[in-house]
Amino acid sequence: MTGYVINFNRRHKRHGHLFQNRFKSIVCEEEAYLLELTRYIHLNPLRGGIVDEWTQLPEYTWSGHAALIGKVDRDWQETDLILSLFHSNLRKAREAYERFVAEGVGMGRRPDLVGGGLLRSPGGWSQVLSQRRQNRQMASDERILGSGEFVEEVIAQADQQLKETLRLKRRRVESPSLARQVTRSVGVDLDLVLSGSRIAEAVKARKTICQIAIKKFGYSGAEVARLLGTATSSATRLANAPELPDFNYSSYAT
Repeated sequence: MTGYVINFNRRHKRHGHLFQNRFKSIVCEEEAYLLELTRYIHLNPLRGGIVDEWTQLPEYTWSGHAALIGKVDRDWQETDLILSLFHSNLRKAREAYERFVAEGVGMGRRPDLVGGGLLRSPGGWSQVLSQRRQNRQMASDERILGSGEFVEEVIAQADQQLKETLRLKRRRVESPSLARQVTRSVGVDLDLVLSGSRIAEAVKARKTICQIAIKKFGYSGAEVARLLGTATSSATRLANAPELPDFNYSSYAT
């Protein structure tokens, strides 16, 4: 993309990177932070001066706010979870959500929602300072938004998953051999799986191959995609889908 960046910078009389930094996602403790974080994110265009009034947020295309209040219909956007936290009736839930967002307009920036470390504990700076004065520390991680107990739980789960992945990775088979093992287990021809067939058995085999190779043995999505002749995004999507039952992943290791 170098040529595009140079051309863009020349046209707009600017310099430097046009695309930088990876997309950042964090694990959120639902009970304590989900609604506050949703409101904070959807008010970003107002804080950034992209829109002049909060009532203009539904017109801003690059936000989930419009779908939550029913202004636009997006099949791919999950809205039920957030709205269900306001009311069981859809109309009342949308009205309550919109009032909730309006109440956050005057709150300004929230370092407790975007900062790292101890700021990500209930109570913000006041709680942090109180804890420090008492020489008490809470577990913290900038990738996780929640209480110290929640952070410890998430890290423990991640550590266990990492240990299992590393254990299997040391014993993993080559991906073509893995594909043959899986297709034999499912009872479908490998060529049919690689052809992109939508037959149920072939789909199940591809999903199983992606889940074992990527999530259990540590193969990259690109490696598995090349094996299956599909897009990387398709391979990672299948890997992250709900796991199929009745599969002993260790049996596929060497």
